[in-house]
Amino acid sequence: MPPVTDPTDDVVARLEALKAEVERSACCQLGATRSRLVFGEGDPHADLMFVGEAPGYHEDQQGRPFVGQAGKLLEQLLAGIGLTRERVFIANVLKCRPPNNRDPLPAEVAACEPHLWRQIELIKPRVICSLGNHATKLLSGQPHGITKVHGKPQLVRLGERQVHLYPIFHPAAALYTPSMLQTLKDDFARLPEVLAMPLPGDDDEPAVGATVSPEAKRSAALATSSAPAAPLAPAAPLAPAAPQDLADPAGAVESRSDGEPAPGPTEQLGLF
Repeated sequence: MPPVTDPTDDVVARLEALKAEVERSACCQLGATRSRLVFGEGDPHADLMFVGEAPGYHEDQQGRPFVGQAGKLLEQLLAGIGLTRERVFIANVLKCRPPNNRDPLPAEVAACEPHLWRQIELIKPRVICSLGNHATKLLSGQPHGITKVHGKPQLVRLGERQVHLYPIFHPAAALYTPSMLQTLKDDFARLPEVLAMPLPGDDDEPAVGATVSPEAKRSAALATSSAPAAPLAPAAPLAPAAPQDLADPAGAVESRSDGEPAPGPTEQLGLF
């Protein structure tokens, strides 16, 4: 069941107003093909937020994020660190399902990403877990594939706020590549440590870290050609947009957040 929230809470009211605005606007062509908007759900004051790429079939039918097999695995992983989905916030970059689970088009990401920034602004999470390549590249503004950066927290500025971005593999990756399950569990086990890490401003510290514009995030997220990985450095300038890492071992099969198989490896590599 969706989490119960207090309708008198100002943040809840603002999120509901944003959801109504997104539903009315149908800001890109996906508004005409979706069954239901998948805005996101969870604790509106959560310290921990998960961001996937786009809804899958079951999410599109129910209007809720991560309700398929990958969602069940996500709930098991959360239980392993003493959390439930009601205590975090779960969303996707896109709020509508792309037909046949294809990758998002650049125009679709450009139209929908402002809604994600607004969600982050309202919820004010301390840690954002980006699930898979597309969400990680968008939120970090860096071209590095998820295989190289998973489990490594990064300090990034999103709008007016700095957060710890913690990239991890999408749970669907472990559904299709069982050997990745232990890696996912290991990365999850570090989450309490990441949540306890201080943020600039906690003790009036000077702000540091990379400031990433929406345009730079989009450029990195939509990268299509390969480039060698560079060491992560919060204050380093953004690298030019680069390709997904086609050597990632889990790229044989992909799905959206519900674990529904997608067309195939040449079209779908974003989770890995």
